[in-house]
Amino acid sequence: MIEPVPDSFDAFARSQAAQLYRAAWLLCGERTQAEDLVQETLAKVYVRMHRRLGPRLDNPAAYAHTVLTRTFISSRRRRSSTETPYADLPGLGSAATADHAEATDLRLALTEALAGLAPVDRAVVVLRHLEDLSVEEVAEVLGLSPGAVRNRSMRALARMREEVAR
Repeated sequence: MIEPVPDSFDAFARSQAAQLYRAAWLLCGERTQAEDLVQETLAKVYVRMHRRLGPRLDNPAAYAHTVLTRTFISSRRRRSSTETPYADLPGLGSAATADHAEATDLRLALTEALAGLAPVDRAVVVLRHLEDLSVEEVAEVLGLSPGAVRNRSMRALARMREEVAR
């Protein structure tokens, strides 16, 4: 029998879903992968929030962002992360896939530049510059030293500038 979702988790998920989706979309660069990443993240947070043993979560939002980032990075290590479909699904018209916000040149340039980065570098750029976390917070989330975060950020931004300049 499935337990009903407690109000505390339901409220948390509703309040954090938009922020998690935004970060996931920036990491993945694709709507469906971002949605899957958010679902997987919320499932992991749900399990962690309802463990009877172990320390209690003091900041579930920060934990969720950490889980999201680490889940993204580990998913890119899998062989199946490079699979791409060979054809579109039948019966889906342009109305089902139209997203007017994605039509802007800036968003497309950002997406292409982020796609050219390694997963950890992409996570550093997204957390540091798009989620506006401090160097120390990014280092804690990714398990890196602050110096490594600064170094990866500097090199990733240089690569992105080169990509946009082309």
